[in-house]
Amino acid sequence: MAAALPLLPTMGVGSYAAPGWFIAGQRGIREGLFGSGDAAELFEDATRIAIADQIEAGLDILSDGEFHRQRFVFEMFSLLEGLERRAPARKLGVPGYDMAPHFVAKGEVSAPSGLGVIEEFRTLQRLAPGHRLKVALPGPLTFASFIDPGAVANDVLLDQLVALVRREVEGLAAAGANFIQLDEPGWVIASPTLAITETARTVNRVLRGIGGRRAVHICFGNNAGRPAADRRLSPVLDQISRLECEQLVLEFANREMAEISAMAELAKRFEIAAGVIDVKNFHLETAADVARRIEICLRHIPADRLWLTADCGFSALPRGLARAKMQALAAGAEMVRGKLKKSVA
Repeated sequence: MAAALPLLPTMGVGSYAAPGWFIAGQRGIREGLFGSGDAAELFEDATRIAIADQIEAGLDILSDGEFHRQRFVFEMFSLLEGLERRAPARKLGVPGYDMAPHFVAKGEVSAPSGLGVIEEFRTLQRLAPGHRLKVALPGPLTFASFIDPGAVANDVLLDQLVALVRREVEGLAAAGANFIQLDEPGWVIASPTLAITETARTVNRVLRGIGGRRAVHICFGNNAGRPAADRRLSPVLDQISRLECEQLVLEFANREMAEISAMAELAKRFEIAAGVIDVKNFHLETAADVARRIEICLRHIPADRLWLTADCGFSALPRGLARAKMQALAAGAEMVRGKLKKSVA
């Protein structure tokens, strides 16, 4: 049985930094050097490493590292039917969102075999018994932000995306997942399918009625460690307040804790999982740096409503740096817990 959560629980957002040998192994798979059993072993070993690194760092909630998902969501598009891939206009130079896969809808968009996240969660359950677990998956807004509706009506396409994500979430709940997080960088990245006033309603259609802890992660993009949107929460705070979930997962560290004061009102309704680790920066925070950010959060968020995380996933960082940042996260949290205990003693 998992231990009780401490004050200021710590966790990653979802993805983890790939070990170098895993990246080399993926290349080997593409070149036909691995059999199916070899590939399965590669992915499971990488998942074991992600779990071990999180446990060693001292995180309270574990995820599987999302190694089956190339660049967070893009690998999942291969599981969708009814789409045609568009070649990027730019293939040279620095990686960017204009190089990322984009698609046009050619008919009904569906995922007949699911998105693969249920199988990933079952593997996590098997490899991390006795630990508190979280599973994250892209939401419909994020899928939509890479799809041109084409001949399909905007609302019809969105209905189809809501349905396929909802089916995966229901399957996760049935498999025993009691902490499910929707990742929605698409919330603030302009989408051709949705007005900003409909964002919360769309996400709520996926999560409504699902038991356990439901979280929504809203960030500004992290492809190759870069954002892709107006990095202010203020334009979307009204819609965020309309979400039907227990927890908001939001980035603050890389924005120098901007808009943290706006969390005071939101914390009346939601747990706030505040990003206090900057994953878009190779600068390594110390435990004291993290503790300072946590203390800024506590000026506006009650300690029993505050959770601690990174701004986004660790997938755009080298593994050694990601490990060190997770360790700083856990150590900074422990420093603040100690101060809080002394203050009430």
